[in-house]
Amino acid sequence: MGRFTQRLGLLVCLSVGSAPALADDLLSILELAMNNDPTLRQAEAQYMSRHTQLDQGRAALLPSVALSGNTTRQTSGIPGEMSFRPGQNSHGYRLSLSQAVFNLSAWYAYQSAKQSDQAGAISFAAQEQNLIIRVATAYFDVLSAIDNLTTRRQEEEAAQRQFEQTRQREEVGLIAITEVYESQAAYDLARNNTILAEDALASGYEALEAITGQPHPNLEVLREDFPIVNADGTVESWTAQAMDSNLALAAARYNLEAQRFNLKARKADHLPTIALQAGFNHNVTAGSQSADGSQRFAGAIDGTSLALTINVPLYSGGGVQARRRAAEYDVVAQQEALSLTRRQTTQDVRNAFRRVNTDALVISQRQQAITSAQSALDAIEVGYEVGTRNIVDVLQARQQLFIALRNYSDAKYNYVIDTLLLKQITGLLTPQDIIDLNQWLEEQPATAAP
Repeated sequence: MGRFTQRLGLLVCLSVGSAPALADDLLSILELAMNNDPTLRQAEAQYMSRHTQLDQGRAALLPSVALSGNTTRQTSGIPGEMSFRPGQNSHGYRLSLSQAVFNLSAWYAYQSAKQSDQAGAISFAAQEQNLIIRVATAYFDVLSAIDNLTTRRQEEEAAQRQFEQTRQREEVGLIAITEVYESQAAYDLARNNTILAEDALASGYEALEAITGQPHPNLEVLREDFPIVNADGTVESWTAQAMDSNLALAAARYNLEAQRFNLKARKADHLPTIALQAGFNHNVTAGSQSADGSQRFAGAIDGTSLALTINVPLYSGGGVQARRRAAEYDVVAQQEALSLTRRQTTQDVRNAFRRVNTDALVISQRQQAITSAQSALDAIEVGYEVGTRNIVDVLQARQQLFIALRNYSDAKYNYVIDTLLLKQITGLLTPQDIIDLNQWLEEQPATAAP
């Protein structure tokens, strides 16, 4: 599947070894995806199909050899009679060879095919990088869904306890019936959110299975001490790196060179072509028929030929000129495509750089938000017990705490994916990044079933 995949397999062997794992980790799932993902396998087949165009272009510059043969039977007879025997046979064969000596159009077409093949190889490598992103995104989407379902269930349990306590307080006349209704509404909403979270988790598992072709009910989770740091360097340094390493940009450059060579080939279509042709003939000719009816052969003749031919195209209905103009437009179109890719890459890398740094700040703030929300809930619950706060205040404070927990979880996984995306845009994403990330995963029983 290419050097990229071979490198992945080697790194997997070095890092995983033969030790069995109780849970699926990111690296083992990526290895499965490399072998089973239909999107990548389709891209590989398409690349291999386009790769044959290189051999097709080279064929016009290499010798061509052909073997042909013939046999002829001639019979004669008296009109009205059904027998036409004996007959006369002639047969022979020819071995011919043709070699282009000067064909500038074919030469430039071959150079164009080589550039296109390089672009195809880079585009396939980009598909391999994209698979890393798709696997990582699907993996952490499941972890995010697990965290979301966990907090939803905790919120539902807390709402249920609150509802039962409120109903008991109302039964003994400590509170009004309206607080029971409000607690029940909060519990019903929490139950509904739990059901939706269960469905979202099931969908996440299905998305991961669609990539690898296998279910993954037990996933390793991200450790709590996973480092959250800003992106190294400056946005200018990342942008400069992307200009050199971005795969889409590199493929666009090769495609432009391919179109330029194609234009040269079309300009050379009006030039003469010179070819060397050689041949060997062997023919056996039939002679006259003898008096006793037997056939007399004239004999076998062998012959060779060697020729240098020149072909000068003069006029083909304007087709040569039309193809040249089309090639000129193709060059302009590819130049604009390269310019667009360069601008898009610049924009993408700057946005990705900012997102990584923003994620780091957001995670820090959301950790503080959890602490603040917990303190607020504790204080409001005390106030509710002494009668200075009402049930609505308690429900809202508890809701804010669980929102803060979910926001923190989402921000953490967004940071992981955005870090990988920044490396993908700059062309630096490799399986080693997954190996490094995999070291921050640990086996832990899932708190939320699929």
